[in-house]
Amino acid sequence: MFSLRCVRTPFQLTQRSYRLAHAAKWTHGNLGGSLELTLTSRFQSTSSSQSSEPKAGSERRISVASMDEGKRWRIQSTTPLKGLGKVYGDLSKDKLTAFVVLTAMAGYAVAPGAAQVGTLLWTAAGTTLCSASANSFNQWIEVPYDAQMSRTRNRPLARYVISPLHALSFGVGAGALGITSLYVFVNPLTAALGAANIVLYAGVYTAMKRRTIANTWVGSLVGAIPPLMGWAAATGSLGPGAWVLGGIMFAWQFPHFNSLAYTLRADYSKAGYRMMSVTRPRLNARVALRYSLLMFPLSAMYCVLGVTDVWFLLDSSVVNGFMAYCAWQFWRRPEGKQSRRLFFSSLVHLPVLLTLIMVHKFVQDRRCAGQVQQDGTADDRKKEKERVNVG
Repeated sequence: MFSLRCVRTPFQLTQRSYRLAHAAKWTHGNLGGSLELTLTSRFQSTSSSQSSEPKAGSERRISVASMDEGKRWRIQSTTPLKGLGKVYGDLSKDKLTAFVVLTAMAGYAVAPGAAQVGTLLWTAAGTTLCSASANSFNQWIEVPYDAQMSRTRNRPLARYVISPLHALSFGVGAGALGITSLYVFVNPLTAALGAANIVLYAGVYTAMKRRTIANTWVGSLVGAIPPLMGWAAATGSLGPGAWVLGGIMFAWQFPHFNSLAYTLRADYSKAGYRMMSVTRPRLNARVALRYSLLMFPLSAMYCVLGVTDVWFLLDSSVVNGFMAYCAWQFWRRPEGKQSRRLFFSSLVHLPVLLTLIMVHKFVQDRRCAGQVQQDGTADDRKKEKERVNVG
């Protein structure tokens, strides 16, 4: 692999220099070797306390070293129209957006009441657009830092595949269309939740990432909103079951993200993000364990509320217990191996748990429907008997 040394805060490239620095991308080719690119640019200081502040017009060297054989540097040309679909998908973080939509659909499925296909489809479409908008705004804001991280430096804006104005326009359009469609075809509550998610993710969480470790809690709140959107789309309100499902999603974010952040802590540190895994790694592991254990009482609440049958308590305890065990190992020995194990266990945990909720809700609904029918039949027999006796 190759390593890219970029200017770190408190000095930042100007817009002109940024475009020069990011007007290229890595592509597969037949040439190997190494390349060193020197840029002459102006720098802006974000802190007056730095004694070694570079002067305007100074040279900064961006070195590309340890290139794999078979890779070369190629200037990126303007993206053709037929390639915009993939670019928009990357700008929307399509995999993350698909995950968000699935959690919203889970909220719709768990909510009481008969499902309507039209409402379900409009909810999925509106949630997709809102998530695409939030992710586009996030990349538009963080592009200078994405270019410094191995995980994110191939994003469209970091490679300058599309212009910042193009990305911003896409985000505004997707957000406006998503909120409008939810408002018109679903209900105002779902639209308000979609708008709140965009503001929280792009306006609050993104800004907090470079300031305080509290950003993780805000990011978890963002992840808890999509299932509330699904519930609100089905019922027009937010009942106790909706808040429990949102709590499950909120708690799940911590073992999932904290384990991932520990693996990527070097990248986060290089880009200047204040994550628990960077500034307080022991707290990072402790928080992951704490919220893994919180999954037990949250799951039990569905049995108490009557959303699922009592057997869900047993099944969910097995699933929650496995993730909690991985979180305990990560807390006891915060290492790369343990963090990866916790991360992959969280990827398995959530879809299995949501599936169990839906299965046990179906069983509970069938049981309740059978009980109602049985009670109705008994009442009819009693009335018939009384009528015969009167006659």
